[in-house]
Amino acid sequence: MTLTPLASNNALDDDPRRYAHLSTIRLEDPDAIARAAKARRRHPGLKYGRQNFIVAADHPARGALAVGNDPVAMADRRQLLDRLQVALANPDVDGVLASPDIMDDLLLLGALEGKLVFGSMNRGGLAGLVNEFDDRFTGHTAAALEALGADGGKMLTRICLGDPDTVATLEATARAIDSLAERKLIAMVEPFLSVRESGRVRNDLSTDAVIKSIAIAEGLGSTSAYTWMKLPVVADMERVMAATTMPTVLLGGDPDSSQDEVFASWQAALALPGVQGLTVGRTLLYPADGDVAGAVATAASLLNHTTPNRTEEVSE
Repeated sequence: MTLTPLASNNALDDDPRRYAHLSTIRLEDPDAIARAAKARRRHPGLKYGRQNFIVAADHPARGALAVGNDPVAMADRRQLLDRLQVALANPDVDGVLASPDIMDDLLLLGALEGKLVFGSMNRGGLAGLVNEFDDRFTGHTAAALEALGADGGKMLTRICLGDPDTVATLEATARAIDSLAERKLIAMVEPFLSVRESGRVRNDLSTDAVIKSIAIAEGLGSTSAYTWMKLPVVADMERVMAATTMPTVLLGGDPDSSQDEVFASWQAALALPGVQGLTVGRTLLYPADGDVAGAVATAASLLNHTTPNRTEEVSE
């Protein structure tokens, strides 16, 4: 996939100094981030029957800058912030999943008013790192997320049965789930069964592998009361969703098929019981045609954004 630059009707500004004020604030008034978090208007709350749309922007913190055939698509922070602001301006976008650096920029930009906020917790398993499966928790902590007024934290949980580092990642994930639950914050767990092939980590996206990863991940921690699953859309999603009772959001990944095919697969999966919405990043922030607003609007149209009215029958 060859990327097209951000479409002109999506661009906020092309001035290379457009985010210089963020550097000034960080230099002269770093406490402004905490003040912005405290003053931020919170999301009205999660409702049964209303699926949520969360934009993911935590890939760069793991050194994963590629989209399609462009190995550095996400390297320009100004363009990434442009695209995020376009996406978050859509009222059907409920929130963001981001690493601390991006989260802080968005807070200073006032882009998170009324939005759900999920922090990215473990980014230590850098893409291509020799011990990538030792995925240390180097990002948000549960305490930091509580201080930010966030709704929860996300953790990537790759399980490689042939790598001894996996057990440390599982243990750290369990501790993070408990730490979030103590604060009544959501733990968004993103599990994969993974293997290392020719020096690279590959996630097994077969239906049986995804189901096995769910079985392992949903048993982590001393409570699952605040645990969600973040799962890929794979073949036979009916079987996948039968493997859990936990609220589940669908991830997008780096698309290797056409945008229409991706949207169709999401639409089918979103109709299944237990699916709470989408948590998607690169697919929508870097569409091949550059039309971020259009891609976001199309994805939003696939979700159920209407909370059902529950009426009680009155006996006479």
